[in-house]
Amino acid sequence: MSKIKVLIVGGGFAGVKAALKLVNHPEINLTMLSDDTSLRYYPTLYRVATGGSSAEANIPYESIFRDSNINLVKGVAKTIDRQNRQIITDEGKSYEYDFVILALGVVTNYFGIPGLSDYSFSIKSQAEAQRFKKHLHQQLIDTGRPDTNYLIVGAGPTGIELAGALPAYLKRITKSHGLDVKHLNIALVEAMPRLLPNLSKTTTRQVSKRLHQLGIKLYLNSKVEGQSADALTVNGRPLPSQTVVWTAGVTNHPFFKDNNFVIMGRGKVGVDAYLQTEPKIFVVGDNANTPFSGMAQTALHDGEFVANNLIKSLKGEMYSSYEVKKPTTVIPVGPNWAVVERGNFHLKGRLGSLIRESADLKGFKDLEPLGSATQQLLRQFSVEDYCQICATALARY
Repeated sequence: MSKIKVLIVGGGFAGVKAALKLVNHPEINLTMLSDDTSLRYYPTLYRVATGGSSAEANIPYESIFRDSNINLVKGVAKTIDRQNRQIITDEGKSYEYDFVILALGVVTNYFGIPGLSDYSFSIKSQAEAQRFKKHLHQQLIDTGRPDTNYLIVGAGPTGIELAGALPAYLKRITKSHGLDVKHLNIALVEAMPRLLPNLSKTTTRQVSKRLHQLGIKLYLNSKVEGQSADALTVNGRPLPSQTVVWTAGVTNHPFFKDNNFVIMGRGKVGVDAYLQTEPKIFVVGDNANTPFSGMAQTALHDGEFVANNLIKSLKGEMYSSYEVKKPTTVIPVGPNWAVVERGNFHLKGRLGSLIRESADLKGFKDLEPLGSATQQLLRQFSVEDYCQICATALARY
């Protein structure tokens, strides 16, 4: 009897979780197609951007699927041939499927604002985080002083995490570069009237107070209108800066629009009660039009849900219906401090930070054995700057 061909497109949280549930199942021939060779652990990329080790946010697929029966393929999905049940890559290679799970993630959206794609930084990948980090050092070397303003656009979790971590990092590296800096101008720019509009006002107040304590200036109700090499234009006013980080917008992967999928609210793909968009085509994680799409916990939940249903179908059982699970939100804001929100439950401070570390350990353990997961967590204490000046200064202490 021939095996069932299951193709997973995308190697993020949803795709990897589905693969882990299906791998080594005797009736399945499993392939995962990804544009990378490692899982990007997005929750820790802000730490990579502020002096942490790139290994902290990078888990090689070969480590995750060690000794597993899976075909790992590097490539970029371009088109879907529904009639012949194939995914074709941008290089023209084709991969057949009986069932396909689409988990391609999202891409940056600059909303057509002039200059952002040319001049702003991002931290959505390790390469982007490293580029931003190198810029911070190179600017100190080239000018002998900090930037006039460090501007982070977007007051969602990523923007807030980066804003919270940036003051301590900048203070450390300016000292290492021999600069006596009394004050740093770091600001968070947000188009909405308040931070974290999807969370409670209680959480907004707590985070706003914490950012103020860290010396972060807030520009709320502030529309970004353009960027040049030396300034960001906000509400008609140029703010001098050569360091603008864009965390404000993402949009669904263009694969879906290009291949005529049904697009619903927020640009997400319409799915049924089984996360199917068409027979035997499943869409999960950031790509699916579900209430908490875009959250890492939702992606993990979706991947496991679809995989479990596929296993049920092999046993001749009916699919289960999707149950929405509201994720717990944990946002670190500076050293040893985080805010936690789950329904009406709120927590802040050092205990919140410990909960975040526990959540990271659980996240790693979902992907690796406990020993490897613990090593992954401990990498948060590693320093990686690629700056000879800072390395020399660090060696002196």
